[in-house]
Amino acid sequence: QVQLVESGGGLVQPGGSLRLSCAGTGSIFTFYDMGWYRQAPGKQRELVAAIPNDGITNYADSVKGRFTISRDNAKNTVYLQMNSLKPEDTAVYYCNFVFTQGVRVYNYWGQGTQVTVSS
Repeated sequence: QVQLVESGGGLVQPGGSLRLSCAGTGSIFTFYDMGWYRQAPGKQRELVAAIPNDGITNYADSVKGRFTISRDNAKNTVYLQMNSLKPEDTAVYYCNFVFTQGVRVYNYWGQGTQVTVSS
């Protein structure tokens, strides 16, 4: 059974940093595309950063230059380093692993971790 377990959320002051981790168990995720999404109260879930299996990253404009996504395939883990945090970064952050094989799509989500940026 596949599970994604997130860690690293919390309360931080504006300008501070946090590092989120998401570890997958129950499968081998080397060829999966990985990403981080977030959902603020009253808003739709949005893509924050993605790192496909080819390693080419992309970011939402709102986090470019502040957030860095990375992955460690040996550990089945994706990370999100968040620097220069702003109050508008407050949200529940979710990791996502996706793999498409023909017509089959394997799509997994973490349980979510709260990030609150406030003084």
